Amino acid sequence: MTVPPQHPVTDLLLAWRAGDPEALASLTPLVYDELRRIASRALSHERRNHTLQTTAVAREAYLRLIDQQRVDWQSRAHFFAVAAELMRRILVDHARKHHAEKRGGPVIKLSLDDVDAPASARAAGLTALDDALEALAACDRRKARVVELRFFGGLSVKETAAILGVHQATVERDWEFAKAWLHRELSREG
Repeated sequence: MTVPPQHPVTDLLLAWRAGDPEALASLTPLVYDELRRIASRALSHERRNHTLQTTAVAREAYLRLIDQQRVDWQSRAHFFAVAAELMRRILVDHARKHHAEKRGGPVIKLSLDDVDAPASARAAGLTALDDALEALAACDRRKARVVELRFFGGLSVKETAAILGVHQATVERDWEFAKAWLHRELSREG
């Protein structure tokens, strides 16, 4: 039986994990463009004068990724799954800072029916979504990861399935369940 070849990102992550300082230098150009693509998707519907820019989100995610000392990098998919989680944190932290309800910010209902919903509408409900997503993760971590990867990471069903190591149909079922569950939770809060 032959072992399938690894992706160059996986090889570099493993070398970096093993202590090769040159691996990080080689890894940077390979992952940075992908981080910019993910950040661009996440911010694609923001207003033009929004304070977060694609480059800033990608750079912040990259800096947080390379600062991860305790991550046992396994693969390219693992790296980008962690990147999606970090982008979620960046976007939620930004939303909490700029749209905190206790400062009188407007409450906007958030719809997960469309991943491509305008980010300006998403931002106000982002903190409520984050709280509901934490509750979902306590019940079913994989379904919460599907939302994280699709909504915060901007990944497609196919990309999400590859990262989670499941079939696309599983991602689609998890996505539909999670949207309904989160809608119920967010409706309770509203």
